[in-house]
Amino acid sequence: EDESEEEPKLKYERLSNGVTEILQKDAASCMTVHEKFLALGTHYGKVYLLDVQGNITQKFDVSPVKINQISLDESGEHMGVCSEDGKVQVFGLYSAEEFHETFDCPIKIVAVHPHFVRSHFKQFVTGGKKLLLYERGWMNRWKPSVLHEGEGNIRNVKWRGHLIAWANNMGVKILDMISKQRITNVPRDDISLRPDMYPCSLCWKDNLTLIIGWGNSVKICSVKERHASEMRDLPNRYVEIVFQFDMEFYISGLAPLCDQLVVLSYVKEISEKTEVECCARPRLDIIQPLPESCEEISSDALTVRGFQENECRDYHLEYSEGESLFYIISPRDVVVAKERDQDDHIDWLLEKKKYEEALMAAEISQKTIKKHKILDIGLAYINHLMEKGEYDLAARKCQKILGKNTELWEFEVYKFKEIGQLKAISRYLPRRDPVLKPLIYEMVLHEFLESDYEGFATLIKEWPGDLYNNTIIVQAVVDHLKKDPQNRTLLRTLAELYTYDQRYGRALEIYLTLRHKDVFQLIHKHNLFSSIKDKIVLLMDFDSEKAVDMLLDNEDKISIDRVVEELENRPELQHVYLHKLFKRDHHKGQRYHEKQISLYAEYDRPNLLPFLRDSTHCPLEKALEICQQRNFVEETVYLLSRMGNSRSALKMIMEELQDVDKAIEFAKEQDDGELWEDLILYSIDKPPFITGLLNNIGTHVDPILLIHRIKEGMEIPNLRDSLVKILQDYNLQILLREGCKKILVADSLSLLKKMHRTQMKGVLVDEENICESCRSPILPSDASKSFNVVVFHCRHMFHKECLPVSNTVSSVQFCNICSAKHRGPGSAILEMKK
Repeated sequence: EDESEEEPKLKYERLSNGVTEILQKDAASCMTVHEKFLALGTHYGKVYLLDVQGNITQKFDVSPVKINQISLDESGEHMGVCSEDGKVQVFGLYSAEEFHETFDCPIKIVAVHPHFVRSHFKQFVTGGKKLLLYERGWMNRWKPSVLHEGEGNIRNVKWRGHLIAWANNMGVKILDMISKQRITNVPRDDISLRPDMYPCSLCWKDNLTLIIGWGNSVKICSVKERHASEMRDLPNRYVEIVFQFDMEFYISGLAPLCDQLVVLSYVKEISEKTEVECCARPRLDIIQPLPESCEEISSDALTVRGFQENECRDYHLEYSEGESLFYIISPRDVVVAKERDQDDHIDWLLEKKKYEEALMAAEISQKTIKKHKILDIGLAYINHLMEKGEYDLAARKCQKILGKNTELWEFEVYKFKEIGQLKAISRYLPRRDPVLKPLIYEMVLHEFLESDYEGFATLIKEWPGDLYNNTIIVQAVVDHLKKDPQNRTLLRTLAELYTYDQRYGRALEIYLTLRHKDVFQLIHKHNLFSSIKDKIVLLMDFDSEKAVDMLLDNEDKISIDRVVEELENRPELQHVYLHKLFKRDHHKGQRYHEKQISLYAEYDRPNLLPFLRDSTHCPLEKALEICQQRNFVEETVYLLSRMGNSRSALKMIMEELQDVDKAIEFAKEQDDGELWEDLILYSIDKPPFITGLLNNIGTHVDPILLIHRIKEGMEIPNLRDSLVKILQDYNLQILLREGCKKILVADSLSLLKKMHRTQMKGVLVDEENICESCRSPILPSDASKSFNVVVFHCRHMFHKECLPVSNTVSSVQFCNICSAKHRGPGSAILEMKK
């Protein structure tokens, strides 16, 4: 019924089967949930055991009046039941163990120990006017003890671990069963509400967290250990209220959901017709507790049977911890709420027509979803898009959704054909793995051919030729060309079709007629060079760059000479070809280098000088003649220099170019004293040239030679700056020399010290070493005898008596084996005596 865009968090269903049968004749008063089964109590004193589908598995006639409470231990093997006539029964579902007691007042509550199955935990509590604890003692006798009394009827008890929480008319208490001490009292907030009509709801979230709902107030309490230094006479545990907030309506039940709360609320509203307050549908809210308030995550109004007649006390909320199942119990109905799974999420998305999100959700959870199939969602999505008129998007989604299913592909194509949208799906048809029937592709091509030549040409270019019957399509194109013979799009497409059909000659003929660039690809791919030897000019006119690259890449099939000959009447194209050839290899076209001089001069002067520099085969005289005729100064200067006429080249720079910097650079390159002399002589009466010389020649020529020749009284621009620069350059040279000298001295000293350390090192001599003269061991066999050994730094060793007597005046001896002259001083010896 909720039309909002927000997805519900829970889904609901009635507990039917046996429950429906029971509630037709009786009314539910209470229910307890175990992970294996359910226990339902009725107003007529019956207790039914049900499976999770609501089927009756067992029935107990406990009392003729209302069952107030059913309690199960954690194992589900023992059950406690109390009723309005004061009867209390605790018995084993699978054993003969049983306890009966009848009180003189109604017993509202019974709670068995969570671990009742264990012998030392045979305990349960009952709540009427007193809270009684029953413990089985010696000889299996049950001994009662009063835990609390005097504050009205006990209306709710929840036992978790070693803690018992109960609610009476005044508030909520918690008892620690280990110390048998009461550790807290949480008073109720709104004392105006009748506790029998608006009972307290208690729920243990875990062993130490109690959730209290009373009236419209919710408190979340945490049981904590008291520090030893704070104990004194106080209990060793205390309770702290960690969250507290108010709800809009009265609370009938509570249950935990991870870190959130599920709250069942009783709602009253004013009738629009009678303007009288009446009972409305109960609400089930998911609440996120916050430090000072709460956030409503979701809220659902539940249509339970007979809600118009129910009171707040008639509703109960029970839950199964393991499966996040929540049971809403009312006298005439039991509703189960459960967390929505991925199938439910996809259902909701499909209902809201959010097909894209549904498809994504199904893909992410494809291993866990049971109800939905990705393909079915995808097909529904495609249909939805087509209904909305989004044909292109629908066609694009076909690729992902239909995958390799050829039958579905063909079915969808015919659907697009029926609505006249074959063009929309054409871009997305599969071309490899899978491949559809040729008829499908031919059908699409005919659709384009009738209305869109460009689209038809695009498909022919993109689709492999084996997808369709080429002969049929060629004939269709030829038929259309009869109506429009000059249509370039159809002609180009026909050439491509001929190529697919390996009729390359006809394709080349069309390409040449159209002057289309794909001719190069066709020639290269199918090796049609023999067919184009007389069409080189035409190819160059199409695209000179591609034509030249193709011709140079295949010069074994079309020779350089043949190309140059074909281009003889088109010198501008001849230049393009020979220039590219020269860039690739300076030597291949050497016989045409003389011709290229004129071609460069005519069509490409910027590349003339680089050509003259790089070519080793062009005649310099011819080049000089051409450059002088055309007054190409830079090229003429280079050629004069290369021919050895540097003075003429320099003169031309000075006179024609009037560029002192270029003249100085030229003189530096030639490194000729006479050139410098000529440069100085030419510049001596030109102040700007003198300034340039002063600024640049300091490192190549002595500036004094220039300064002495300057006429007295001549006004020279920026003379001071030039002189300062000369002095700075000179000072820099002095500093460089001094720095080099320091480095040289430091290195010499370092190497001397290193040599000294090396020559001062000892040399290992042992019994394995031999005399290089007599070849006997260097050390005597008897170490006690005296001996003399001479050891050179070259590691050659001699007995002293084996060394020849030196004829030189110097007492320094040298190794007879190594050349003393080459080794130089430092071939000192180490003399050992003993």
